[in-house]
Amino acid sequence: HAPIPTRHLSAITKFERPVSKGLQSFQVNPTQKHAIGKLVTHRSAHLQVSGEAEYIDDLAPKHEMLYAALVVSTIPHGEILRIDAKKALSREGVRGFYCAEDIKGLNEVGHWGDEELFASKTVHCVGQPIGIVAADTHRGAVEAARLVEIEYKKLPAIISIEDAVKAESFQGEEEGYLLERGDTRKAFESGCDHVLEGQMKVGGQEHFYLETQCSEAVPGENGEMMILASTQNPNLTIECVAHNLHVPVHKIVCKVKRMGGAFGGKESRSVNYSAAAAVAADHLQRPVRIVLDRNVDMATSGQRHSFLGKYKVGFSKEGKLQALDITLYSNAGWCQDLSIPVMHRGLFHIDNVYYIPNVRAFGRVCKTNQPSHTAFRGFGGPQGLMIAEGVIDHVARHLGMAPESLREINLYGEGQKTHFGQVLDNCTIQRAWNECKKRADFEHRKAENDRFNRSHRWRKRGIAIIPTKFGIAFTAKFMNQGGALVHVYTDGSVLVSHGGTEMGQGLHTKMVQVAANTLNVPIEYVHIAETATDKVPNASPTAASMSSDINGMAVFKACQKIAERLKPLRAQMPKGTNWKDLVHRAYFERINLSGQGFYKVPEVGYDFKSKSGPGFSYFSYGVACSEVEVDVLTGDHQILRTDIIMDVGNSLNPAIDIGQIEGAFTQGIGLFTIEEMIWGDSDHPWLRPGNLFTQGPGAYKIPSFNDVPIDFRINLLKNAPNPKAIHSSKAIGEPPLFLGSSVFYAIKDACQAARKDRGLNGPFVMNSPATSERIRMVCPDHITKKLNIPEVYEPAGSW
Repeated sequence: HAPIPTRHLSAITKFERPVSKGLQSFQVNPTQKHAIGKLVTHRSAHLQVSGEAEYIDDLAPKHEMLYAALVVSTIPHGEILRIDAKKALSREGVRGFYCAEDIKGLNEVGHWGDEELFASKTVHCVGQPIGIVAADTHRGAVEAARLVEIEYKKLPAIISIEDAVKAESFQGEEEGYLLERGDTRKAFESGCDHVLEGQMKVGGQEHFYLETQCSEAVPGENGEMMILASTQNPNLTIECVAHNLHVPVHKIVCKVKRMGGAFGGKESRSVNYSAAAAVAADHLQRPVRIVLDRNVDMATSGQRHSFLGKYKVGFSKEGKLQALDITLYSNAGWCQDLSIPVMHRGLFHIDNVYYIPNVRAFGRVCKTNQPSHTAFRGFGGPQGLMIAEGVIDHVARHLGMAPESLREINLYGEGQKTHFGQVLDNCTIQRAWNECKKRADFEHRKAENDRFNRSHRWRKRGIAIIPTKFGIAFTAKFMNQGGALVHVYTDGSVLVSHGGTEMGQGLHTKMVQVAANTLNVPIEYVHIAETATDKVPNASPTAASMSSDINGMAVFKACQKIAERLKPLRAQMPKGTNWKDLVHRAYFERINLSGQGFYKVPEVGYDFKSKSGPGFSYFSYGVACSEVEVDVLTGDHQILRTDIIMDVGNSLNPAIDIGQIEGAFTQGIGLFTIEEMIWGDSDHPWLRPGNLFTQGPGAYKIPSFNDVPIDFRINLLKNAPNPKAIHSSKAIGEPPLFLGSSVFYAIKDACQAARKDRGLNGPFVMNSPATSERIRMVCPDHITKKLNIPEVYEPAGSW
């Protein structure tokens, strides 16, 4: 036998996984403020790691507490002919079953009046709630819910984006949504050396918060109801519950101590479960707790929208982008929920960080018979950004140009306008790009990868550097407001209430810092107990990365009022009088030691009708460079190193911001590489129609310790104050997530090297997520040839 060529020995080499290591680089307190810019530990960290932090299902059961479970649709579309709960109600310990006919007020939830709390006549997806069972135990309620018999008349179902487009099944405005600059038609006809057409698909993503959707409804006297919820949106919760129970909103109070994760999945969908529990609690006049099992949560609560982008792009022979005509389609599920603003943000971000003089970006929101998809960290931005980078990659490979070179020559500059007319002030993308490239030693490592790939047939390395620009604001103008209430007690302690909710992201910690700094007191003097609608009314949801901006300014203003009231008294007292003595004296001087703060974001709000107004308050910028190694035979990969440069302005708390960057990036890795939603659609006829196959951790994989970069380096951009937010900081929750796509494009770079060995050059399609199956199938070889798999092959997916 002939000896095996050395470069083929990589086929039997196992991945070696050393212990991960990291590096963080940042400025500490660049403004030298008392409590701002410090590495303050998350206020609940010690409680959480010790297991002492309480979540909804940890609360001691209240007197006569009942437990609830939903009765949900088992078909994707059909008419309800009969509901029979006799078997369920005959079980020991079952106290009641309630459906649409038992709702005293409006049978509605959500924002648009197109969603029933309990389906009355028609079901529109598998998992749509039809009713609720209350029982003495959680297991008893779950088992009884399965015994409720529903008879249907099945109707045709639309599951995928492609099916919806064919059927012209859309949500929102009939004419769709359009952002436009310049004249794309004229540019394609006379201003471009090259014109390409293509498409890219981006799959959905499950939130997979550790604490599933849950709520507790506690009835009081005179129609009152207390809701203890795991929600990002206490205000919407009380509004919907009040409408369902036919009482004024002032009779309902929602309290949120903390959530065990949310990521957008509890911005609107959590309301349904609180409202359902409240209906049962109201009828029985007993507390009712509902905690969803993981499979029920995943099947009923919606996910990130999958997107399809179809584009035509024109460019010069040097790689300068000249024109882009793109249509985005999203899979909204059966009702609107937040799908319209999700599409808006996708369209706003279709340029990423690139100046394109002629743009036509058009969006359609597809109505399907999936559960209503909803907010998820990035809110349509990552999907639009991903498709934009797909266009860039296509152009670069068509020209035979390094993708990073094409990106670099098209970057936005200071003062340029986006395709929706917003001027880019304090644009730091070029500085972040150059710093990331230098810190990552990009050129040297790319050359090293080329050498590695020439000597390894079945292992390939790839590297990619990807920038991002993320707009900060709610795209709905009215939501850009925040409120706070601050009390100072006679012992000098300070209690802060604000409209934001804590879901592990460290918002309360930052608000404590803002209050302590404004009042000039030690951080230990300040406490936040919970978020409650009877303390701060009409609060916007904790979303859009805006919570530190709007609530921070509200806390600042409330504390400022108190500090101003104390100024004259401080001037009368001996120099060096401590805070406690000052406050104690103020009480006896009858000085108001309570302050209410309110803040609205100025100069924000784009109008799609008039095509005018700034879409965002400001933009956050970042760049990531990732290097991967791919096993060509299995499609497995590991991330060797990632460098991130993130512009966070003057960080309120570098420790929390770096944690947010690491978490968002890892969630982005999941979105673009290993997390895949599979539905019972035309590509998967072996599944029941409309059913989600990937339920629970057995079938749905999120990133784990083994999936993070082996070498993970985070750098906060220095000397980049932001004049438009509290203490010159910047939002941090969502902007870093898209940087996880640097892993996707590094994988694609490695696959290009494998294809080159096969004599395949030029562009190729790889949709997101880059699962091991997709990686393997874009690397054809003699094995795939023997199996008669074509060299251009795309595995099935659900979009």
